[in-house]
Amino acid sequence: MQKKKYNIPVEATLEVIGGKWKCVILCHLTHGKKRTSELKRLMPGITQKMLTQQLRELEEDGIINRIVYNQVPPKVEYELSEYGWSLKDILDSLCAWGEQHITKVYGDKFSVLEKSVLNDNLK
Repeated sequence: MQKKKYNIPVEATLEVIGGKWKCVILCHLTHGKKRTSELKRLMPGITQKMLTQQLRELEEDGIINRIVYNQVPPKVEYELSEYGWSLKDILDSLCAWGEQHITKVYGDKFSVLEKSVLNDNLK
């Protein structure tokens, strides 16, 4: 495999967690294992195809684990890997900055934030 060249380290980070949905998926997984259907319900704006693609990419990069239960009907859950948990502080910082940005732009953050388990701890 040929080594990739980066101009700055953040390029490598964004290559793994960049895009509209990956950080959202990871934030949900910081609250525990989730099935695909649970993630889809928590993120109504994502298509099933995009969710599947993002989960596969995160799994390939070693950020999440896919757990398959040998039962009928089949059951699959996703969780953060140990390597994925190393992103927790970054995800928390992104959420905190987003909260400040929403407040700056919209004033009342609760007027633009959907009700969600991820927003329950906001003040």
